Amino acid sequence: MFLTNKKTPSLQDIEMFILLAQQRSFSATADQLGVSAAYVSKNLQNLESRLGMRLMHRTTRKVSLTEQGELLLEWGQRLLDSAQDLMDAVQAEKVVPQGQLRLCSSSGYGRNVLAPVLSALASTCPELDIQLELLDRKVDLIGEGFHLDVRVGAIDQHDMICRPLRPNRRILCASPAYLNRQGCPVDVLELSTHQCLVIRERDQTLGRWALQGPKGEVSVRVSGPLSSNNGEAVRRWALDGHGIALRSQWDIHSDLKAGFLKQVLPEYYQEAPVHAVYPSRLASSAKLRLCVEFLEKHLPHLA
Repeated sequence: MFLTNKKTPSLQDIEMFILLAQQRSFSATADQLGVSAAYVSKNLQNLESRLGMRLMHRTTRKVSLTEQGELLLEWGQRLLDSAQDLMDAVQAEKVVPQGQLRLCSSSGYGRNVLAPVLSALASTCPELDIQLELLDRKVDLIGEGFHLDVRVGAIDQHDMICRPLRPNRRILCASPAYLNRQGCPVDVLELSTHQCLVIRERDQTLGRWALQGPKGEVSVRVSGPLSSNNGEAVRRWALDGHGIALRSQWDIHSDLKAGFLKQVLPEYYQEAPVHAVYPSRLASSAKLRLCVEFLEKHLPHLA
């Protein structure tokens, strides 16, 4: 490969060669670089040896370019200019929020909460190309090319950076119609005898609810006639009276206020905070830093 070819000159070699070609003097080049003339001469010899060609004619007073040297001067300058353009672009990426920003989130939170905030961000910073994907599964941020995951629930990727955005809990709920028909459980273990609306979200185990309670964590096996990997479907089924659901406060707080759903066993819950999850530190990307700080400021709090 080109990058591992030992005969390929380094940018430093090319930069010294270009300076020597411009100065046409070993001593003048050495003075400008703060090295000895012998060092400059040796560097030129090494460069010619690696390339297998003479680049300069030497005399006691000056140096002049060979035909191959003229070609290296022309293309070497283009290479250095391109390298500088690359560094300028990389540095700009650190300080100027611009370009493509790929985010992902779960379908319910992404559509109902995150999308309106990103709409406001797009109006504030039109230089961003914001791409949002809604995925109800675990995501490989690096492998799938995402800059940021706005995630609800437990984080099990210790190689990622996690920044808390909003507190949130999953709580048990059901419609008044279901509770009037089946009764309201008074003990957490009774959940195993009820129709439960089972969901497998990113951090959920299908058919088992791990809940925090007055005596610590308790795990209950649950089942029911309806299950899904989509939280919006489960919420709809709960509203329709099909069973008990474990849903996030952000998702059902308006239903609870309106009386469409009632909380069940209020002393039991799951911690499921909202985090910004990303693979690199914010200092390395202005667009990522701007997005996370915007979310911290503008994501709605529970009413």
